[in-house]
Amino acid sequence: RSRNALLTPAGEELLREGRRMLADVDAIAQRVKRIATGWEPLFTIAVDSLISRKVMFELCEDFFRLNAPTRLRLRGETLSGTWEALTGGKADIALGGVFETGSVAGIQVKTLGDMPFVFAVAPKHPLAKAKEPLADELISRHRVVAVADSTLRGEGLTVNLLAGQDVFTVPTMQGKLDAHLRGLGCGFLPLHLAQPFIDSGKLVAKTVQQRALRVTRTSYAWRSQTHENQGLALSWWLKALDSPRTRRALIEDQAGGGF
Repeated sequence: RSRNALLTPAGEELLREGRRMLADVDAIAQRVKRIATGWEPLFTIAVDSLISRKVMFELCEDFFRLNAPTRLRLRGETLSGTWEALTGGKADIALGGVFETGSVAGIQVKTLGDMPFVFAVAPKHPLAKAKEPLADELISRHRVVAVADSTLRGEGLTVNLLAGQDVFTVPTMQGKLDAHLRGLGCGFLPLHLAQPFIDSGKLVAKTVQQRALRVTRTSYAWRSQTHENQGLALSWWLKALDSPRTRRALIEDQAGGGF
């Protein structure tokens, strides 16, 4: 038209898509070059629901500031599902579970910290005004809130459930906290999650016969590698977790909530 070649609508679309594809190819090429320097293409962390969501995302934010070519993936897990994700090759690090040192060859385990639990109920719950310490026989008459084990093998673990007790199962620790606040059941909560609500009167802490304050030793684990084969993303996360302050914040941050 008037000596000028004009693209048809189909040609304009082809031009746009061609430019996008060339940009994608260039980005992939740059990423591959950086991965060749030692960065993993994908790094997966299995995070137990006990872990502070806020602190975990702060660590992810620090990692992203590196502008590394590694894509980060978080898997929310509970109880034995956290360990299973690591041993099954679905995660590079398992964070916040209860692991036994030396239980699986090729897996290294380090202590994250001791996490205290407190038995807590909503003020409107029948146990809120019950005489302390609460006996198991009394507690067993009331519904307990339990977090489902995320394992894909068998029925998983159950913790602090009494024989014959009605159970309300929720998917995450945050869901368990919400259920307690609504008076839907009783049970143990991580002290760092419950304490702000105990202080504000939205939860009532109760002493329990022979189980006044339960403490769980949490750990983190990863597949051992030689220094030469260890990826840069794994090295960064292990260095971050080597900080006592970071480990403490992951299991004690009161504003974090369960992951």
